[in-house]
Amino acid sequence: MKFFEHVGKKIFKKEGINILEGHVAYSPEEATSIVSEMDEPVAIKAQVLVGGRGKAGGVKFADDPGEAYKAADEILGMTIKGEKVAHLLIEEKADILNEFFISVSIDRAAKRPVIMASAEGGVEIENLAKTNPEKIIKYRPNPLIEFLPYEAREIARKMGVSSELISPIGDVIWKLYNIFEKYDAEIAEINPLVLTPDGLIAADAKLEIENDALFRHQDLVELLKYKKKGVDFVKLDGDIAVIGNGAGLTLTGMDMIKLNGGEPATFLDIGGGASDQTILQALNIVLNYDPVKVVFLNVLGGITKADDVARGVIKALEKSKRNVDIVIRLTGTNEEEGQKLLEEAGIPYEVSMEEAAKKAVELCNSLK
Repeated sequence: MKFFEHVGKKIFKKEGINILEGHVAYSPEEATSIVSEMDEPVAIKAQVLVGGRGKAGGVKFADDPGEAYKAADEILGMTIKGEKVAHLLIEEKADILNEFFISVSIDRAAKRPVIMASAEGGVEIENLAKTNPEKIIKYRPNPLIEFLPYEAREIARKMGVSSELISPIGDVIWKLYNIFEKYDAEIAEINPLVLTPDGLIAADAKLEIENDALFRHQDLVELLKYKKKGVDFVKLDGDIAVIGNGAGLTLTGMDMIKLNGGEPATFLDIGGGASDQTILQALNIVLNYDPVKVVFLNVLGGITKADDVARGVIKALEKSKRNVDIVIRLTGTNEEEGQKLLEEAGIPYEVSMEEAAKKAVELCNSLK
């Protein structure tokens, strides 16, 4: 799970790393109001989960609310590396004396974390890695042994910073590594870490947490109002929506549709342990996708329970304004209860994936 900059900074601040005052805006009017209250020059930054926003025009500066309105209006809605900007971070403009780069990630070849640091940070860090790789210090801590503050200070010393900065930069490195470990991160990065008259400040924040570890951080997820995506949805060129509980099963269902001469309109994976609400959400997506003529719901209940699937299907069809035929393959955990619910609702089902896929294609062909 990737975190937007403003969210990553909240975590950094919580763990003792200094950040700038900032607020989130979703419209030019909101940005104007925020800058009016801050009453100081600001940076207006696109919140996207990709790099290179600065070079793409996703970061602008404003000295007053009028400039802020214009800058926000230009950035909101723009697309940066395929990602549309939906919100902004309005942040006080830093008086930058120097910029540094600090990152903690996983060296998969060495099978341990790697800390990378440089006395030269900012937008050109990628070029620096190519042209002067020796300027990027790399240190691989042993994950089985506590990473100590003196080790972080030694990294700062090797960066070549002035003696008075070795301890404060070492402190930031140590805290960033602790964040990396505490939050099961895949990457924790500050680029740039800026030196200002008020000290060192994280002017940016990159944080990505391993998806499989999110269950250990429910307090964090709830605090950040993160809504876990219930389904994975991909639009395709056909007219038969394919839904499955698991990527492999969904792909197999698509193959069966193709084998019988049909064309999938969607890849929609509801995942393991899908609730009736997840089923309802998935069906609402495909039932309102115009190219879809038939829905093929392919469920092999393991963690997912067949009776939950049936309840979700019934709710979705009751609320749907589009009359779209649905073919259901339903078997596995609680299959008798689920199949009985479908029967009582007058909704046919199959227990064979092959038969269900064949039926979906035949039904779709009859509608052409």
